[in-house]
Amino acid sequence: MTTTTTEVTTAGGIGTSPQRPDGTVKVRGEFAYSSDLWHEDMLWGATLRSPHSYARIRGLEIGEALAVPGVYAVLTHEDVPGSNAYGLEHADQPVLAVDVVRYQGEPVAVVAADHPETARRAMDRIKVDYEVLEPVTDAETAVEGVGPRLHPGGNVVRHVPIRRGDQAAEAAVVVSGTYEVGMQDQAFLGPESGLAVPAEDGGIDLFVATQWLHVDQQQIVAALGLPPEKVRLTLGGVGGAFGGREDLSIQVHACLLALHTGKPVKMVYNREESFYGHVHRHPARMYYEHGADADGKLVYVRAKLFLDGGAYASSTGAVVANAATLGVGPYDVPNVTIDCWGAYTNNPPCGAMRGFGAVQAGFAYESQMDRLAEACGLDPVEVRIRNAMSEGSVMPTGQVVDSAAPVAELLERVRGKPLPAERAFDLRHMPGGVSNTTHGEGVVRGVGYGVGIKNICFSEGFDDYSTARVRLEVVGGEAAATVQTAACEVGQGLVTVLQQIVRTELGVDQVTVLPMDTTIGNAGSTSASRQTYVTGGAVRAACLAVRAALHERVATPLAADVDLAQALGDTVLEETVEWRHRPTTGLDPSTGEGTAHVQYGFAAHRAVVDVDTELGLVKVVALDCAQDVGRALNPQAVLGQIQGGSAQGLGLAVMEEILVSEGKVRNPSFTDYLIPTVLDMPPMSIDVLERADPQAPYGLRGVGEPPTISSTPAIVAAIRAATGMALSRVPVRPEHLTVGVGA
Repeated sequence: MTTTTTEVTTAGGIGTSPQRPDGTVKVRGEFAYSSDLWHEDMLWGATLRSPHSYARIRGLEIGEALAVPGVYAVLTHEDVPGSNAYGLEHADQPVLAVDVVRYQGEPVAVVAADHPETARRAMDRIKVDYEVLEPVTDAETAVEGVGPRLHPGGNVVRHVPIRRGDQAAEAAVVVSGTYEVGMQDQAFLGPESGLAVPAEDGGIDLFVATQWLHVDQQQIVAALGLPPEKVRLTLGGVGGAFGGREDLSIQVHACLLALHTGKPVKMVYNREESFYGHVHRHPARMYYEHGADADGKLVYVRAKLFLDGGAYASSTGAVVANAATLGVGPYDVPNVTIDCWGAYTNNPPCGAMRGFGAVQAGFAYESQMDRLAEACGLDPVEVRIRNAMSEGSVMPTGQVVDSAAPVAELLERVRGKPLPAERAFDLRHMPGGVSNTTHGEGVVRGVGYGVGIKNICFSEGFDDYSTARVRLEVVGGEAAATVQTAACEVGQGLVTVLQQIVRTELGVDQVTVLPMDTTIGNAGSTSASRQTYVTGGAVRAACLAVRAALHERVATPLAADVDLAQALGDTVLEETVEWRHRPTTGLDPSTGEGTAHVQYGFAAHRAVVDVDTELGLVKVVALDCAQDVGRALNPQAVLGQIQGGSAQGLGLAVMEEILVSEGKVRNPSFTDYLIPTVLDMPPMSIDVLERADPQAPYGLRGVGEPPTISSTPAIVAAIRAATGMALSRVPVRPEHLTVGVGA
């Protein structure tokens, strides 16, 4: 029997914005986060970390730590029963350091005790004899081979070249610049945390805040030397992620301690340790040259990008590929020469963060477009529109953009929005706020634009899929559905969207999403703006399979007038589906050619800023956005994602940076690492375009990352317009605006 794919209209289905099931308890402070986990008779785990960015370990003494009353275990690399190496793309990072530490904060030993203070006192008694070495701290010189080799293969994690068209093309107008992006932190508010519970079968049950249960499981299994069925993971409540939870943190350490002591072990990082315990956004130095004709039409782009991956690879290889393949932005460029490198250094490890390589490149190519506009005597929006890609455009990799790419329309929409009115004097609206630092004497206003492109889902031939199980039965006299996946809800609202899909496809009101765990197949990472696309696609496919089975039973198409409970009776229908999007391919190692990406997302911003040129203070007055989302499955959640992504872009533009000197972090706290608050965010007027992608479930397009890419260059462009300074580095700090540093 042919299965219909007609959507069943029901309250709370796709296209609506139902109340989030976790919303009320989070607002009330009643939601159980991973850091709230508790078990009778549990121990507390703690990690001893290296104080040095690069050093040789000459000796390690744990005797005094073991003698502290209340200490149950002190473990080193010698106590790792399996492989003492893990990593997302390369297993190059030790669970516990052996003979060398490659970054400040690298784990050297772990302790389990009956109280967290006892564990900390024991850590202070572990004696490590270090021979401090000269660190490698510059990614560009590391790529060039200057300094010691930090890993056997050298200091280049990956090099991606992109070659298209005439490599010797010439142009009438040429602009060039060097751009830098500082190290940004994901700054999630819920610290790394988890609880490991030893099981009677000799295995372990781990409850943890993470982004990818199955890849965690794979790495834990290798380190513990246990079969997968004996390492079971369940998602704990997650207080934000943004890429920082893709890599392991407490996972193996807690399991090691629990198995060694035979007791449950809880680990929770404090804020300082969190800065050391997860990866960050790659700092970048980028050299760009744009050539255009006299009318501002691009002829070529040439660029060299150096990304600092820190001590270990994490996802640097994929970040490099994104920065390279998206390195010219959402523009038609016939001739492209790009080289992008990711380097090992002794700086903190860097990996996934919202925008994933496209953020760094976006700041550079958008800054170049402003320079090109000035050189050609064009309006900054006009030069972008003249070069804007559209459906049918060809990427530098040769991939055809085969769905909507309304770049010009996005730009026109933000340009056409009313500008904020000039405010009368009010301290609350001045840079510096109510601190009374100015009465407006040196305050100037500027307007700037930014547009960006981001790939959606995993790329380069990765087997990207999700598994979903949907069960339909009668509960309490009514038809009810249950959904099970391993897709991590990290605060983005995935649970709500999955409920909406089931309500739409099966016409049931009562939908329960089970806790996420590894008793079902892989759902991939909650990253790359992919979960609504891939897990949403899997849940939809499972629903369609359930509907097909139901049609066989009732012999009539599912419709609003069918009594589901009566049709089901005592029957329970359950279907499990692995769902994949269309395939991608790897990149040619010489030219970068390939169909590397599944889908592209686009966003544009217009920023209005007030700058106090005497004090170097910036207030973002307005940050308007237009974004194509394909189809808004949950309109309110879409707006939330655009606002949140824009906030992180604002942070990178004017305040957020992990300051690193000689490999050491100088500001590992929210006192000194500043993130935007509600008082820093301006009003946002947002246009949501719905240009359906025919290849995607419901025509949707990933939402979370594009606004982070375009907001940063828009804000910096506005600051340039206000001050006349070139400003080639983010974040823009007060000293850049008062003495011209970075101009």
